[in-house]
Amino acid sequence: MTLAFHKYQGAGNDFIIIDGRDESLSLSNSLIKTICDRKFGVGADGLMILRKHKDLDFRMIYYNSDGMEGSMCGNGGRCILAFAKKIGIAKNYFHFMAIDGLHEGEILEYNGLESMVRLKMSDVNEFKKEPNYYLTDTGSPHYIEFLKNLQSKDVYEDGKEIRNNDQFREKGINVNFVEEASGHLFVRTFERGVENETLSCGTGVTASALAFAIEQNIKKGSVQIQTLGGKLKVSFEREGYAFRNVWLEGPATFVFNGEISI
Repeated sequence: MTLAFHKYQGAGNDFIIIDGRDESLSLSNSLIKTICDRKFGVGADGLMILRKHKDLDFRMIYYNSDGMEGSMCGNGGRCILAFAKKIGIAKNYFHFMAIDGLHEGEILEYNGLESMVRLKMSDVNEFKKEPNYYLTDTGSPHYIEFLKNLQSKDVYEDGKEIRNNDQFREKGINVNFVEEASGHLFVRTFERGVENETLSCGTGVTASALAFAIEQNIKKGSVQIQTLGGKLKVSFEREGYAFRNVWLEGPATFVFNGEISI
């Protein structure tokens, strides 16, 4: 049996996307892990299945590269919007369901290969501020730490240590290290489920931008983000530690499509 797939990347965060609208597709966790493996499969940070939804444009099912169903993925959400546009589900504005609830999204630019996409993220109602870091959930749980000299940081070792400490080991957490630069934030993220640093994490840069808004007492606006994989923008409205109208904007690029034997 062969499985058709499309490969997309958003700011270097790469995904395998499968059209599952006929509802017959069933993939085991071990098979998903193999497909995402960069040596034995196609290779990706995660895999998404686009399913039908009775009231909305579609439903997004997201799996981490470890084969397990994951929490919300912001860059994945933007990429699946570009894929939905490509297969003709809607024109430029979408409503879809993900694991953390209803999302909206808009295609700002599109040429079939490269898109500029913005995704409305879930409202954030709680931030926990500790002496050296923040904790929040932007569809996925995040640890945010501001520091200097991020380029030389060992994100893999330090992120792995935090993700697996006594406080976070059971449920896991995504670890973001953030440096304020001239006119933007530089963000690097160790992702649970991938268990490594990724070139970009959409919910991570969102969490980082919102933590920065608290640090700088920004009530409404946008923050430019630089990741190892590219540039993103996060817009928001803030009231205390709560955020509304949170949007993640950035590129979503079609890489290739193909078939794999399963």
